Amino acid sequence: MRFQHSEDIWRDFPELVPGVIFVRGITGDVAVDDRLATFSELAAKRLATASEGEMPEIQAWRRAFSKMGLKPTQYRCASESLLRRFRKEGALPRLHPLIDLCNAVSIAYAIPVAVFDVSKIAEYVEVRYATGEETYLTFAGETEHPPAGEVIFADAEGKAHARRWTNRQSGHSAVRDATTDVLIVAEALHGTAREDVESLVATLTDELTALWRATPRSLILSPSAPEFTT
Repeated sequence: MRFQHSEDIWRDFPELVPGVIFVRGITGDVAVDDRLATFSELAAKRLATASEGEMPEIQAWRRAFSKMGLKPTQYRCASESLLRRFRKEGALPRLHPLIDLCNAVSIAYAIPVAVFDVSKIAEYVEVRYATGEETYLTFAGETEHPPAGEVIFADAEGKAHARRWTNRQSGHSAVRDATTDVLIVAEALHGTAREDVESLVATLTDELTALWRATPRSLILSPSAPEFTT
């Protein structure tokens, strides 16, 4: 399986820095409470001095959403939505140890982190503009068709595994109890995106290794090295 961004995405968002991790052997029986507390504390410290909307990481995604023709306060990137909920409720919902960990890391860095069950993906994932013919499955089980021009995560069968780029993932490839192999994608657009994504990927890699005794593979992508292959 491979992951990449289309040439059009690199052309239109040259500031993009994606980090990718692939890992096998994920289970749902790992205790992550201590790690969640550590990352949540980091997020709380940032929110004590600035709202999520004032963070450069979030501001960069708001500019990108505006560029895509989306109202950024109506459609938020995943990390902004998580930070907003964390600020209001003081905690995030618990779903699965891996998702809980990735969400905690996401709010600590204010960078969107997507997690996909590889067994539900056909051949590859490409972040590209939709043609209007792709299908997207909501978590409620409803089928949608992203309009042409929307940025999606698409596979070889035309399934959209995320809509509006970093706004909303699909229920089709969501991590479940039976999930074992996953693809994790972090993307940033702000001024210090490269060093921050590198740090995030290194942090998550260390956590995956320690908690699941896994051997993750990771890569920071760029226009000159745009593809990750498992």
